[in-house]
Amino acid sequence: MASITHKSLLLTADQSTKPAEGAAKPADALSAELSLFTMSDNKIMDLIYESHVHSDQSFDEASLFAVVENILKHTFQVVDKVVQGIHIDADIEEKSPKGSLSVPLCTLKQINSEMSCKSLGEETTHKVALSILNNLRSYTWEAKAVLTLATFAIEYGDFWLLAQLHHAHVHDQMTKALEILKRVPAVIRPLELQKRRQAILELNDLVRATLRVIENIFEFENLSKSDPKDVPALSVATDHFPVDVYWVILTIVACTTKLDLLAHDSDEFKSLDLSPYSQKIQYIINKFKTQLLLCRKQIEELDHYRRLCKLMQTPTEIMEILKALIFSKDNVLPQHRFLIFTREINIQPLFDGSTNKMVKIDVLKRKNIFLFISGLDITENDISVLYPIYEGIKNKSQYKIVWQPIVEQWNDNLRRTYDRLRARMPWYSVQFFSRIAGFKFIREKWNFKGKPLVVALNPQGKVENPNALHLIRVWGMKAFPFNKTAEESVSNQLNWIGPIARDIDPVIQTWIEEEKYIFFYGGKDKEWRQQFAEKVTTLANDPVFKEARISVELFRVGKTNKGEDEDDGDDHGVVGRFWTAIEGLFFTKAHKEVDPVSQEIQKLLSYKNESGWFVLSKGSTVVVAGHGYTILRVFEEFEKWKEVVKQKGFEVTIKEYHGKALLTIRQCCRLDIPTVVGKVPETMKCPECTRVMESYVSYKCCHVDGAHH
Repeated sequence: MASITHKSLLLTADQSTKPAEGAAKPADALSAELSLFTMSDNKIMDLIYESHVHSDQSFDEASLFAVVENILKHTFQVVDKVVQGIHIDADIEEKSPKGSLSVPLCTLKQINSEMSCKSLGEETTHKVALSILNNLRSYTWEAKAVLTLATFAIEYGDFWLLAQLHHAHVHDQMTKALEILKRVPAVIRPLELQKRRQAILELNDLVRATLRVIENIFEFENLSKSDPKDVPALSVATDHFPVDVYWVILTIVACTTKLDLLAHDSDEFKSLDLSPYSQKIQYIINKFKTQLLLCRKQIEELDHYRRLCKLMQTPTEIMEILKALIFSKDNVLPQHRFLIFTREINIQPLFDGSTNKMVKIDVLKRKNIFLFISGLDITENDISVLYPIYEGIKNKSQYKIVWQPIVEQWNDNLRRTYDRLRARMPWYSVQFFSRIAGFKFIREKWNFKGKPLVVALNPQGKVENPNALHLIRVWGMKAFPFNKTAEESVSNQLNWIGPIARDIDPVIQTWIEEEKYIFFYGGKDKEWRQQFAEKVTTLANDPVFKEARISVELFRVGKTNKGEDEDDGDDHGVVGRFWTAIEGLFFTKAHKEVDPVSQEIQKLLSYKNESGWFVLSKGSTVVVAGHGYTILRVFEEFEKWKEVVKQKGFEVTIKEYHGKALLTIRQCCRLDIPTVVGKVPETMKCPECTRVMESYVSYKCCHVDGAHH
């Protein structure tokens, strides 16, 4: 069996166990004022640190544990019968050890020698436990626990086997002799048994609980075949095994002492209180129970994730995909039945926003689905961007929008938030107040990191677009049905600024329709913005432009309708919506061959945090985009090139002179791309100098989960 080890405790066999100068006091020195039961786990770890030198000694601890478990479970029945008069005929499920099991008898005898006939007191018990750990230094942590329990089980089993024979009136000479040596009559004579009954039962319960702890350790061992990266709860449990095993051995030492005291004629057995040990062992059991549940949940999620990945490789029907994403075996709605990955469904997890009624999920059968995936921290803008799509597909019965909220742990407040958001959506919403089965798949395969996305799925369940929200934000129904073909048809258009800007201010739509030249601009430098506005105004009013009937308009992104400056940090205002749309355009182009359109978008996105930037369009067709100081250089030479406008036109002239300015003021790009909006390309060329850009990782707290930390 593969062993679980605590890496921080591993020492090579030739390492010295002598404490370094200035180190903590030796492991066997427990200060008088320090109680075992108030020591921190870190302190215990320090005390047992040098007791473990794991050399991968081969030993079948699982088979030995099977034998020990058989002994103790039979012993528990004997105690119930002899002490309480409870006779249970239920068969005990015997566990079979491997035939090749070789019991290390010498080791068991050494442990027995350490534990037997020791005086009372925490310090003595602690020293014995450390001595046992030292003798078992080359064994795994689970083997240490099993060997110690095996030693106790031999004594405990022998005692109660003889007690059972005495109770059954088996009085052959050999049995009588052994009973005398083990002092069995001193315990089970009616009067003595009556005095000791409560103490015996407490001891028996503690042994039973200790056995349960070791059973749990082996359960974790069986789960350890999974990758710790996929089951983080497993590492949390196993990293604490050294301390847990210490408490198991300490408890077994105390139980051994209690068994010895019970066989005395006196009432000395009352002087050893096992309740602190019982409380500690019960605490470990409760902790293990929680961790095991979490481990199994994570393993189940991992298994479901793998099944989903396999299902997505060869999808056959959209219903199968949606059921697999939402449901698992253990999170089916009450009073309903559900068979995963089958067509059998008898539940109503969908809310139809157009009728305000619950409907069966099979209304989505053989439909094209736009799966709107988000947390509960979405804005009105996130929802409203889908309204035109909903209206556009009303008469297209083969297309449906479904909102799938992603929530880690539901509570009453989150349900109320869900109800409020759902009321704003006329399309379908998944109403399922449990963590969905496809949580891991959506997060890892569809790159969901908190920001909304729309996955376009065809009737067979095949992904046509892993995030169509980029297209929807910019192009709306012009990019319908938001698959790769539609994306290709719109992504190469030069009029990309129109769809982005027309929602900022109604006047822009008028300018676009009149095919005016429009300077969109913005930036963090107020002085630059003022200079730029003055230069454009001068240009627009120049007689050359008037004579050529060149109409130029100016619009600053980041200025409200009231003329006030908008906060650049407002992700939900005009500036935020503008850059979100630009990012969406970037990701529709990021994995394609570089062309003039993608270069302009990439350049513009790199100017997001610069002092100044501009985009010049004619109507909705982009002419040129650039850095603020580059265009100022062009404007400074306006008197030189304005006459050229008469010959070549404004559009050709400004592109030509802007290109010349780039040669004198070369400023390569820096891109800050939020990974939450899509998959970032591994490499990217600078749109200014065409060299491969260096990549960095940066972190910014933006409360994508709605929580404040």
